[in-house]
Amino acid sequence: MGLSRSSLAGPGYVILNIIRVLNIIVFLDTIAASVALIVKINIVNGFFFFEAVFHVIIVGISIFLIVSELPILRGYFDRNWPLFGQDSSFITLSIVMMIMGIAVLGDLNKSTASDTALGLAFWRIVVSAGILAIIMSTVNVLASFIFRDNDGGVTARHVRAYGAVAPSKVLERSSSHKSFQLGLNRQDSLPTYRTHSPISRPLSVRNGTRFPLKISPRTNDSEHHGSVPKSPKETDITVPNLAHHPAMYSTTV
Repeated sequence: MGLSRSSLAGPGYVILNIIRVLNIIVFLDTIAASVALIVKINIVNGFFFFEAVFHVIIVGISIFLIVSELPILRGYFDRNWPLFGQDSSFITLSIVMMIMGIAVLGDLNKSTASDTALGLAFWRIVVSAGILAIIMSTVNVLASFIFRDNDGGVTARHVRAYGAVAPSKVLERSSSHKSFQLGLNRQDSLPTYRTHSPISRPLSVRNGTRFPLKISPRTNDSEHHGSVPKSPKETDITVPNLAHHPAMYSTTV
């Protein structure tokens, strides 16, 4: 059934929140059963420590899953534990719950966990924790498939959080995420202004040294080019005699 038929969204909000409360009750029952098994451990040899550690781990996982079911720290789970985040289904939760239920019921196979050894009250707590965990694991799997919409990207967690407006909320979140990614890509594509290194110079300039210029002292030009030519006043120039010019001998007709 898809959420395109909006008639499931409203009842789904109520049903899934009831399942949430039942999940928390199952985890609290599992914590109580694990504590009872820790208290009633029969110390046969030194390996009892590992049995106690196993039950402590079950308690820690139960507390973690209780926090994941509460409407707190959503951003933390989305970033670090996406399988328990807002965009995931209840499949991972169901698998962990199933394993915990089987492990708790498996402890009842020991002689130290019989109803006479544990006491009838503690024995019932252990039995109820295992049975309820297995039942609720199956219920969460069914809820994940019933209240999801693959076409709209809506999961059962979205319906549990937003109800009938889950499709619009998911669309709004996806559009805001895309705009954020677009902004990041646009920022990365903008030109960056860097301080470029100065124009490369010759090695002698970069090292602060220059080729030395050897300037020879000015010598007397007469030593290299001979004597300096004399000025016209100093040369012996004679003015030609105009009487001997051919024009003076021409006859006038």
